[in-house]
Amino acid sequence: MGATDRVWSALTSIIKLEDTVKRQAEAMKGQQARIEDLTGRVIRLEAQLELLTGAAFARRLKGN
Repeated sequence: MGATDRVWSALTSIIKLEDTVKRQAEAMKGQQARIEDLTGRVIRLEAQLELLTGAAFARRLKGN
């Protein structure tokens, strides 16, 4: 019975570990999607900043 209990315990541990790995993989997918969304937002903000900076510089040149 001792060997059977150890084998059963090992199988149970493997199943629990597999479940944990699956949950971590799902969490990582969600985090990756958030990172990609934030990256897109930062790119858009950078583009807007460049346009506004260029417009302000052009106004300054016209004013002189």
